[in-house]
Amino acid sequence: MAMNPAQFSQMLARERLPPVILVAGSEPLLLLESADAVRQRARALGYSERTVFDVDSKFDWNELHMAYASLSLFATRKLVELRLPTGKPGKEGIEAIVAACERGSDDTLLLIQAEDWSRSHETAWFKAVEKHGAALIHWPMKPTELPKWIGNRLAARGLRADSDAVAILAERIEGNLLAAAQEVDKLALLHPGARLDAETMQSLVADSARYDVFGLVDAALAGDAPHALRMLVGLRAEGAQVPAMLGWIGQRLLILARLAAVQANGGNLGAAMQRAGLWQSQQDLYKRALSRGKPGDFERLVGMCAQIDKISKGRAAGDAWREMERLIAAWCAPKTLAALASDGIVPAA
Repeated sequence: MAMNPAQFSQMLARERLPPVILVAGSEPLLLLESADAVRQRARALGYSERTVFDVDSKFDWNELHMAYASLSLFATRKLVELRLPTGKPGKEGIEAIVAACERGSDDTLLLIQAEDWSRSHETAWFKAVEKHGAALIHWPMKPTELPKWIGNRLAARGLRADSDAVAILAERIEGNLLAAAQEVDKLALLHPGARLDAETMQSLVADSARYDVFGLVDAALAGDAPHALRMLVGLRAEGAQVPAMLGWIGQRLLILARLAAVQANGGNLGAAMQRAGLWQSQQDLYKRALSRGKPGDFERLVGMCAQIDKISKGRAAGDAWREMERLIAAWCAPKTLAALASDGIVPAA
């Protein structure tokens, strides 16, 4: 059956787990924590052998059949994990998952993880999971739901915060649950059992993150090159790694490139921003960034990201940090891209 998080927790507390469990959703933190909770409970119940299948286009679904057919050599119970990134197993996969669900076993627990999910995924195999097991779908969190989620997480770590303090933290992380979890963990570590009001939260959050990639991106979106470049220097001094930073930076530039195309074609920019998951507090920053460039400019910036990624991983020659400086400077002032293109640093339009 389909469950909400509270029902899912109650299910895991039972002495017997269903034979198949699905956790799905596009939020990595929630997906990871849900899967970890299943693994932990399974170990407590004696599922001490574990087999993991990462599904791609070449995956042999006979391996899933064999996992059920073979007897465990080392334990009476085993956990079989099926990692299904797209949430779409294809015809052969649907048949294999349905067969596994219908077969069931007290000695074998099938844990399916899907990183992408929508109503279109709810086909025959999902219905089989609902019928024979349990499913937890993490739908994208709405802005109005985030304060409650943060408040609950603070309380679970032994911290008490009033609504204004929670609102400050929610505003800072702007929908990034991983960033929120990290902030809560730092607060719990440095100030165990604290009661947090708005003023205290403001000072603690500010002190705990002088430099971070989220602030760097905000400065670049605002076109504040001096501040953005100072933050880049600070990040480097604090030991930040270029590949780790590029994930968030590249994602934001891709959003800008898509929004610029919508705007250039006369589309509904507000609707496009909502589809991109931008919070109201973020939209002005993105509009300001869009006003400084054209679609081709942002596409070039995305290309620069790809090149920096190659350099940082040793697959191309160059200094990754120097190229990061050029990227941030160009992001703040896209008109400099023409000069960069003439020097051969970025592709010409």
